[in-house]
Order: sequence, then structure tokens, then C-alpha cells
Amino acid sequence: MAKKIDEGVCVGCGACASACPVSAISQKDDNKYAIDPDKCIDCGACEGVCPTSAIS
Repeated sequence: MAKKIDEGVCVGCGACASACPVSAISQKDDNKYAIDPDKCIDCGACEGVCPTSAIS
């Protein structure tokens, strides 16, 4: 199952996008980030670097 980002907790730092090995995370118009479930391989790299624990 693909990871999800809690937009209420995301601060838009971009650490998750930088850590993603398959480029499944992109910045949205509101400067928050979203994970493309079709690209996500559920590796957990993004979850490990998120400073606010917004990814689950």
C-alpha cells in the first residue's frame, strides 16, 4: 500500500521528495507534497526523513 502524506502536518520542506528513489512525490500548488500511489513502491524512505512525521 502506498504511503500517504497528512497535509495538515506537512510543512512543505521537500525532504520526502528528495529521499524518494522513484520520484513518486511531487510538490503541489499549495507548497505541500503528495505521493503518487501508482509510482510509490512503499520503501519507507520518505517516512524516515520527514521531520514532522506527516507520512504514514
